[in-house]
Amino acid sequence: MIDLKTFENLAGVDVGEFALKPTSLTEGQKEAAADLWTSADGYTHIGVWECTPGRFTADRSAGGEYCHIISGRASLSNADGSGTREVGPGDLLVLPRGWTGEWVILEHIRKLYVIDTTPAA
Repeated sequence: MIDLKTFENLAGVDVGEFALKPTSLTEGQKEAAADLWTSADGYTHIGVWECTPGRFTADRSAGGEYCHIISGRASLSNADGSGTREVGPGDLLVLPRGWTGEWVILEHIRKLYVIDTTPAA
């Protein structure tokens, strides 16, 4: 039998202690995350992440990410500076496998993330 999982009050999930963001371009920028679910094969991860204002680089070469913004605002650009998009509460952001770029956190942000690293066929 498959065990169905539900998660409530994503805005209130405890993300734990904040730590310095490793890929930050802004001194002192911090992040925290709480994993909610991982698939049996380990390729899919779902969780809640928060980050303080600042800039950081991101690399989704190993898998795609789907983000539902719960609170806060950010701007994202492709690595070449093109395709800038701003996201905020209620928005769904898709970062396909292979995407690299930069986030600028404009307001302390919280998102639900789904990361899929299933090997490419």
